Amino acid sequence: MTNYQIHGPARVCAATGRELRPGEAVLSVLTDDGGQFVRTDYSADAWPGPPAGAIAWWAGRIPEAGRAGKPTINDDLLVDCFEHLADTADPARQKFRYVVALLLMRRKRFKFEDSRKRDDRETLVVRDAKSGRRFEVDDPQLTEPEMDAVRDEVFRVLGWE
Repeated sequence: MTNYQIHGPARVCAATGRELRPGEAVLSVLTDDGGQFVRTDYSADAWPGPPAGAIAWWAGRIPEAGRAGKPTINDDLLVDCFEHLADTADPARQKFRYVVALLLMRRKRFKFEDSRKRDDRETLVVRDAKSGRRFEVDDPQLTEPEMDAVRDEVFRVLGWE
């Protein structure tokens, strides 16, 4: 099973070191540091803006203690993550990208167009309903437990757990 080593909301502002309180507005950024995804959280008043090379960034709130809120899913953020991983050769990142594509299809942002067999590998062809752009996504042949693990990791990275 793949372990992405990405943490959910830190509850500490990366710029000030101050503890982020439940209900407080927070800005988060996802970067690639030496082949590892890194999530960094900032209080709204200390947000320096997204760093160069950021994969994605988004606004949210620190969850109330003990309350599982319904996640707000930002499709544009998911598309940014999906596009950033387009040229990756890393199998773990390919799995991550595939699950993001399936999530975008489920949310109707990506439309299924075709499925092709190429070099003994299944490839999905999807179209972004908003931009009209077409993408090909190799199917990494995930088992059900692998699919669940990668999906949970996508949610955890984005703070939607």
